[in-house]
Amino acid sequence: MAGGPLILGGVEIPFHSRLQGHSDADVLLHALMDALLGAAGLRDIGFHFPPGDSRFKDISSLKLLAEVRALIAAGNYSISNADMVIIAEAPLLSPYIEKMKENIAAILHLPRSALSVKATTTEGLGLCGRGEAIAAQAAVLLRGVS
Repeated sequence: MAGGPLILGGVEIPFHSRLQGHSDADVLLHALMDALLGAAGLRDIGFHFPPGDSRFKDISSLKLLAEVRALIAAGNYSISNADMVIIAEAPLLSPYIEKMKENIAAILHLPRSALSVKATTTEGLGLCGRGEAIAAQAAVLLRGVS
């Protein structure tokens, strides 16, 4: 983690560090995009948005999520729901969860009720527990569209 804004779910969160990455390093949206692409059999975000490609340097992951949504639709799938969890000791994320859901719902054209965003800790264990990293996981359900 380095200095700069911490962005999770498209929300800038006041914090002393930011996540390192080629884009805005929004680990929550990256986990969601990988889950969506994987469920549709479309490889991963590194394939679609290579980290060495200057077009994606510091890009908002919300823009990338919109592109992933378009790929999902082009593959004749619709998104039913998504369940996401952020794993971090700090900062406290509960004040930002609803805004994250609002951002994701707007991009994916889903009601907020189809999205779950949660935060948990590792009780001091591992990289996340020591405050050296923030991780995220996502699971999605896609429906085939005919």
